[in-house]
Amino acid sequence: MLMSESAVLVIDTDETRRQQLEAVMEFIDVGKVWVCDPDTWKGCIAENKLPLQAVLMGACGDSAVVLNIFKALRELDACLPVLLYKEDEGRNLYPLQLIKESIGFIEQPVKYRQLTNALQQAEIYRTSREASSPSRSSPELFRSLVGNSRSIRQVRKLIEQVANSDANVLILGESGTGKEVVARNIHYHSQRRSSAFVPINCGAIPADLLESELFGHEKGAFTGAISARQGRFELAEKGTLFLDEIGDMSLHMQVKLLRVLQERTFERLGSNKSVHCDVRIVAATHRDLERAIVDGKFREDLFYRLNVFPIEMPPLRERVEDIPLLVNELITRLEHESRGSVRLTPAAMMALCQHHWPGNVRELANLVERLVIMYPMGVVDVNDLPERLRHTSEGVEKRLPEEVVSRMLSQEPMEVSVDALPRLPRGGIDLKEHLANLERHFIKQALDESGGIVAHAANRLKLRRTTLVEKMRKYGLQRGEEVS
Repeated sequence: MLMSESAVLVIDTDETRRQQLEAVMEFIDVGKVWVCDPDTWKGCIAENKLPLQAVLMGACGDSAVVLNIFKALRELDACLPVLLYKEDEGRNLYPLQLIKESIGFIEQPVKYRQLTNALQQAEIYRTSREASSPSRSSPELFRSLVGNSRSIRQVRKLIEQVANSDANVLILGESGTGKEVVARNIHYHSQRRSSAFVPINCGAIPADLLESELFGHEKGAFTGAISARQGRFELAEKGTLFLDEIGDMSLHMQVKLLRVLQERTFERLGSNKSVHCDVRIVAATHRDLERAIVDGKFREDLFYRLNVFPIEMPPLRERVEDIPLLVNELITRLEHESRGSVRLTPAAMMALCQHHWPGNVRELANLVERLVIMYPMGVVDVNDLPERLRHTSEGVEKRLPEEVVSRMLSQEPMEVSVDALPRLPRGGIDLKEHLANLERHFIKQALDESGGIVAHAANRLKLRRTTLVEKMRKYGLQRGEEVS
């Protein structure tokens, strides 16, 4: 359901209907709900200071008043999904512009299933709009596509070549390699970036529901279809539709998708009215589609429709030299989200470069998040890694460029760009506490590696022995205390 840190706003002149809506929303647990009339909604937003997840507009006066409220809402948030309360008289209550730009209607009396479905549509709308909004196109958006390996440079080159065309793209690669990141890059660098990027995982949705998800349905099209609903093709109009795990799509749905790709039209379930679509298709799969064609599990004609411009994402084990850059990017992302930070020693980094990474970048990201939780603001050595990752450095020279290995072994800092340096989290940090935590951890590590001999630890830290003793007393450290 909706995020707890956001709210749903209801604007309506009818107090009884506002209360009924509030009761239904509380029943389905959508989080914060604000009910206001057309004169008080601005004060409600200013007072509560929470972002809006969706707005439901009922009767708000004449058309001019309704349109002014809608424009004011969009000025506050251009990605805000707006639902309309459908009156018995039909849609004439609202201005045509508002009807076109809203995401749907809620009929009365409101039923919780209908409302749940509408709010899920609002989530999809917001997610797709935020992903493609130019104001959100910051460097953080696509940082997972980092690296200087030959294979990743080739992927960037292919993205640059295909982005501004409308050719269908098929992204191949193992799970976790970043296929959706490639798709978002293609959309972001295309002329469609001002419209929506709409992803759908074809393997995660049951076959009997996928048609409705893609093409939408009319009210009464099947049991449970209590209101009309837009599909992903309509949500992606003028934008990009990302069909993830296309290899898991049933043969029945493959036929329907092929028709849409050929004719650029489709019908909602329960409707005989053709809808024209202007959508760029980017598909992805971890399966061998050519083998699937031989086995009769994938249509050959659909494969050639999708495979106009193939891009293959290499597995992480084949671009080991990118691991230090990826780790730094993942840590930077966590810092930027105020979720903590961590640093890895050269020995720990080399151990990661020895791992096979069957889960690819996704597995690496999960590891970094785990380390941030276990060693907040600390330094992770090879012995702090999970046991399966504690590889020795033997043979790593064969997998990494010579200059990378030499810098790691000598513990010399690698040159990084300004963009790769740690960023100040959005919420700020207590710098004094952060530096104290780092100092304490380094002292503990030096004592541990020196067998508890203070003089040796002081030498490693380039400190006078008396200074180290004072710092040990300050942090309550004992000789030979185990590094956490």
